[in-house]
Amino acid sequence: MSTEDLERYESEIELQLYKEYKDVVGMFTHVVETERRFYLANEVKLEPRNDGTRTWFELELHDAWVWDMYRPARFVRHVRVVTFKDVNVEELARPGE
Repeated sequence: MSTEDLERYESEIELQLYKEYKDVVGMFTHVVETERRFYLANEVKLEPRNDGTRTWFELELHDAWVWDMYRPARFVRHVRVVTFKDVNVEELARPGE
């Protein structure tokens, strides 16, 4: 497989993923971004942690969808993320709000 074929394949997968995202986004209440992943979720718990010298975040998501083009199953029941990087959590507007 050439580099061009691989790039075309990845572009097609990413387009399919974007279409799937548009189809499912209305099923979720929150958008969550970490340095490694993008999630849609219906329940989000974010806990800052500190051991006196370092701060990190523990993030728990329930009923989630993961933006990951290499993952065959993107719907997950429970996700736990531990990160030292930024975490962004946004509540999605409901139709009519």
